[in-house]
Amino acid sequence: MRFIAVCTALAAATALTGCSQLAGSAGGPQKVTLWLMKGSASEDFVTRFTASFEKEHPGVDLDVKIQEWTGIGDKVNAVLSGTAREGADVIEVGNTQVAQYVETGGIEELTLEGLREWGSKDWLKGLADPGSVNGAQYGIPWYAANRVVIYNKELFANAGIKTTPKNRAEWIQATQKLDKGDQQGIYLAGQNWYVLAGFVWDEGGELAVETSGQWVGTLDDEKALAGMEFYRQLQALGNGPKDADEETPPQSEVFARGRTAQIIAPPGQAAAIEAANPDLKGKLGFFPIPGKTSEKVGSVFTGGSDLIIPARTKQRKSAVNLITALVSERWQTELARTMSYVPNKTTLAHVVEGNEGAAIMAPGAAQGRATPKSARWAEVEAKNPIKPFMTAVLTGQDPKQAAQTASDTISAVLSADR
Repeated sequence: MRFIAVCTALAAATALTGCSQLAGSAGGPQKVTLWLMKGSASEDFVTRFTASFEKEHPGVDLDVKIQEWTGIGDKVNAVLSGTAREGADVIEVGNTQVAQYVETGGIEELTLEGLREWGSKDWLKGLADPGSVNGAQYGIPWYAANRVVIYNKELFANAGIKTTPKNRAEWIQATQKLDKGDQQGIYLAGQNWYVLAGFVWDEGGELAVETSGQWVGTLDDEKALAGMEFYRQLQALGNGPKDADEETPPQSEVFARGRTAQIIAPPGQAAAIEAANPDLKGKLGFFPIPGKTSEKVGSVFTGGSDLIIPARTKQRKSAVNLITALVSERWQTELARTMSYVPNKTTLAHVVEGNEGAAIMAPGAAQGRATPKSARWAEVEAKNPIKPFMTAVLTGQDPKQAAQTASDTISAVLSADR
C-alpha cells in the first residue's frame, strides 16, 4: 500500500531466543521489544510513551526498534517462523498485510482480548476487517489515514463556489466551473486505483470476491464499471495523465503550482504543497470525498496499521499490556494529534476535531474499506492489472472488455498455487 505513507511494519534488536529467555534471568528488568516502521510515530511520541509504559509496569524495559520499509516483509516472516536473529514481542504491520502473515503462520490470535479489553465493537472497519481471518482477530487496529479532497480556497472563491460539494452531482458541477483556461478543475491521474476503489464500493461493486474458497476478480461487474464511469467523468475535468499514477509526477507538486483547484490525497500532503509554494499557506482547505447522496460521504480506501503478537513470544502478558497501552484513549489521542491520524475507533473521532485535515478524514474512515482480504493481494498490487484497465477506459477502449481482461488477471493471481 503505497498511499499515505500510512501503512507499516516493524523490527527489533534482540535475538528471538535471547530477548525473552534472558530477560530478567539475573534479576534485571524484563525486556519487551516493539517494532515500529519509520515515520509511523514521532521520536517525541516514542520517548514519552516508553517512559509512561515503563513507569506503569515496573520491572519492564520497553525496547522500541524503528525499521526501514526495505525488506521488512522478510524480517517479519523470519520472526514469525522463528528463524530471525532479531525478535519482537509486538509488531506493527500494514492493515492489508495481516492476511498474508496469517497464512505464513506464527501470529497469536487476540479475539478475546479485542472483545474484553480493547473495545473491538467500535474499531474502524477498514482496520479491523483486514486483521480478521476466518472470524479470528489477529491484527489489532492502531491508527488509520485515508484520502480527502484538498482544494484551493482562492480558486473556489473566484469561481463563486461558496460551499464545498456534498454529493457527486454537486462535485461534478463545481469542478466544471473550476476547469477553465489554464486552470484545472481537478488533477486526477488516470491510474489512481485507490480512488477508483472508493467509487466502485459506492456503487456496490468489489475489486474481487471470494466464492467457495476461490477468489474471482469482479471489475467487469456492472456496479464496478459504474464506478469507473464516474472516475472517467471526473478525470476529464483536468489534465491528469491517463497512463500514469498520482506519483508520476507527484500530484502535490502539480497542485503547488497554484493553477489546480483540487486533488484527492491524504491531508498530510498539504504540508508538502505549502513547502513547495509558501504562497499557498492559508489557502488550502479539505472536504470528504462526496458520496452519491448528501446523506453519506464517499467510500475510501483505509490505509493504516495493525498490531500483531508473534506466537513465539515468551512475553505474551507484557505484549498484551503493551497493546492495551497503545490503543488506550490517552495514547490514541496523542498519536492522532501528533501525526494527524484517525484513531482506531469511531468513538474517538472527536479527539482530532482541532486538526482540520484529520477531522475531515474521520467521516470517511468511519466507513472506510480495505483491499480484498486475500493473502495473495500483495501479488495483485505488484502486477497491478487495474492500472492498464483504467488507462484503457480513459483512452476510449471498450470498458467491459478491458475490465474482463483485468478481472481474469486478478482471478489468476489470487487463485494460483504457491
